[in-house]
Amino acid sequence: MARPISAVEARVLDAIDDAVTVSLLAEAVRVPSVTGTDAESELQHWCARLLTEADLDVDVWKLDLGTLKEMAGFPGTEAPRVEGYGVVGVTEGEGEPALILQGHVDVVPTGDPAKWQGNDPFTPRITGDVLHGRGACDMKAGLIANLVVVQALKRASVRPARPLAVHCVVSEEDGGLGAFGTLARGHTGEVAIITEPTGGRVITANAGALTFRIEVAGRAAHGATRYEGVSAVEVFLPIFEAIRKLEAARNTRPPAVFDGNPMPYPIEIGTVRAGDWSSSVPDLLVAEGRLGVRLGEDPADARSAFEEAVQTINHPWLRENPPLVSWPGGQFASGRLPAGHPLLDEMTRAVADTTGGTPVEAAAPYGSDLRLYTAGGIPSLHYGPGDVRYAHAPREQVELRELREATRALALLAVRRCGVR
Repeated sequence: MARPISAVEARVLDAIDDAVTVSLLAEAVRVPSVTGTDAESELQHWCARLLTEADLDVDVWKLDLGTLKEMAGFPGTEAPRVEGYGVVGVTEGEGEPALILQGHVDVVPTGDPAKWQGNDPFTPRITGDVLHGRGACDMKAGLIANLVVVQALKRASVRPARPLAVHCVVSEEDGGLGAFGTLARGHTGEVAIITEPTGGRVITANAGALTFRIEVAGRAAHGATRYEGVSAVEVFLPIFEAIRKLEAARNTRPPAVFDGNPMPYPIEIGTVRAGDWSSSVPDLLVAEGRLGVRLGEDPADARSAFEEAVQTINHPWLRENPPLVSWPGGQFASGRLPAGHPLLDEMTRAVADTTGGTPVEAAAPYGSDLRLYTAGGIPSLHYGPGDVRYAHAPREQVELRELREATRALALLAVRRCGVR
């Protein structure tokens, strides 16, 4: 049943300026903040400025990459990186923040620009009520929603009784270094909303994802006498078949929280490289990909299952020359909001009271910063604007209606959770 909107809550909701929200999103999309680039740092400093203007106490620091890499639980990285910044803004008040709103500033590379309408992925384009551009969905819309919430509090002259925190992080796309560094710095809170795109749902659990590399040996020979060699490409085929069988086995009877998703734990080969000369039998193939981690599964167990599947294949060459498996790059464990935690009901009510519709609880088949916050003792869930099916693609977009609705729901949750002085 809907809870009435109080006068203070209405004042905050009325203080949200939709035109400013869209303008900020367009400005953020224009910054080409691909993971690991200088533009990622540029956008972090932009966020810090907006948080300062909203009268938050802002902590901006340069991540100590060397120290973080040596810490237990380091989540791994994939993109080359020489720097990274953390940004946290907190409203005044005593005690730890009652609520954290968290978003990442980094985006994945664009791919072929010719596949983007207008050929420039970082020029925001609005058609009707949809904004297009790299990062519009994943997750600059959610990032902007967080920033607009604290702007609305200031504009409405509403001071939270308990602190509200906004975490802006880097490197989510390649492992979660930014969130890891933020938590290592000591920033914490009672609960967190990570405003990843959820398509109107409330996501309370994430599968994990582990980046793997497989090196397959062959035996080189002249292409004209290929029978003297062993093609690493050819002997990779039974490995690929074994991976597909493992994937099918790991996705039998998926949990109901995945809402009918037939494959919440996919295994995918993302890159394959083999050979160094067109007329030679290739003596090395390197394949890299991602392994889905089941809810509650120890990543070490997932690694062991994968290694056993690809290294115990009944093939004469592979028995004598087993493939080498390593685990570079991002290492996402699974994560989940504790069962029965009140944050789910609080978020659901805030959405229902601002939109008139009750969101569905679901789980996501991809890794995120959620597992780092929950592992750090901060119960967390996802709720934010956008449909993840548009993420990481040249059709990336976000419906501005979803941005408006999510911003209002988050603002209402912030007022209710933090209280008012």
